[in-house]
Amino acid sequence: MNRFAYRDQSRSVAIWLFLCAAMVFAMVVIGGVTRLTGSGLSITEWKPIMGAIPPMSDAAWADAFQKYKAIPQYAQINAGMSLSEFQGIFWWEWLHRLVGRLVGVVFFLPFVVFVVIKRIPRRLIWRCLVLLAMGGLQGLIGWWMVTSGLSVRVDVAPERLTIHLGLALLIFMGLIWTGLEAWAGQEHSRSPEGWSRGATALLVAVFVQCLLGGLVAGAKAGFVYTDWPLMNGGFFPPVEWGKGAIAFLHDQALVQFNHRIWAYALLIGGTAYAVQAWRWRLAEGLGFSAFLVAGALWLQALLGIVTLINAVPLWLGGLHQAGAAVVLLLATANLWLVRRSQPRLFMSGPRRR
Repeated sequence: MNRFAYRDQSRSVAIWLFLCAAMVFAMVVIGGVTRLTGSGLSITEWKPIMGAIPPMSDAAWADAFQKYKAIPQYAQINAGMSLSEFQGIFWWEWLHRLVGRLVGVVFFLPFVVFVVIKRIPRRLIWRCLVLLAMGGLQGLIGWWMVTSGLSVRVDVAPERLTIHLGLALLIFMGLIWTGLEAWAGQEHSRSPEGWSRGATALLVAVFVQCLLGGLVAGAKAGFVYTDWPLMNGGFFPPVEWGKGAIAFLHDQALVQFNHRIWAYALLIGGTAYAVQAWRWRLAEGLGFSAFLVAGALWLQALLGIVTLINAVPLWLGGLHQAGAAVVLLLATANLWLVRRSQPRLFMSGPRRR
């Protein structure tokens, strides 16, 4: 057998992809902390290569600080901050960008090696190329996001931040899915379409909730209406409808309300999905994964409430962002399991005791 022939399964490739997914997870969490600390605009230039080197001298630090002083955020929010305070926000943004660069290196170099030695299953090569392209696009979108806060605004545009977050999560999902494919090999069986559609709907709903959370972060909507279950004593707070459709992206009340309502709907849907998985006899492990997703949804909702009523302290905000990525991971794995399994579905009715 030719040792360099293409294989359908590769645990080493799977581990590499899972490592990249873990790095993307870290980047998402660091990005959330960067947002909460107001650090995202501290680096006003985009240098994909040389930008990996931070200021190494007093003169370099003074130059970076002077460039930051030229943007509206400094003049309107941080006027009078010291150099040491500037360095505090600078390092968060620098770390965020550094992890992004490292993800690119850790993905690209092993990918080339695996392709050369024909270790990556042929059917997964194109997926890896798509993920590589998405990673490059993510860097461009990240800078596009930053530019929205360098001239007129004092922060980045919420919709651009949400697009940046959404693409990061799509890459995260793609790495998990492709890693599972490499770990298990090709499978031709498929589950009944009903279960596949249900698992897909659940994953899409989780992803949408993550995007709504991105809008909350972008509009800083988590710092207002910190009572629960009401909002400033009412079910629906006043919304500036004069903004038109942009209110769905920028109005703090509406953005937070949408995030809350979708969370309630997601909890109901995720719980119903798990209960249905229990009522019907599914393949081993499938019902368990459904309960994992439902349990994670409830924990994430409780964490969201605690984060809100405490006015989003840094550690809770970062933990809530991490929790969202964990829920997305579990929902992705659940769909993968559903699509590759053959549930023992008793069509005559629910399981009898």
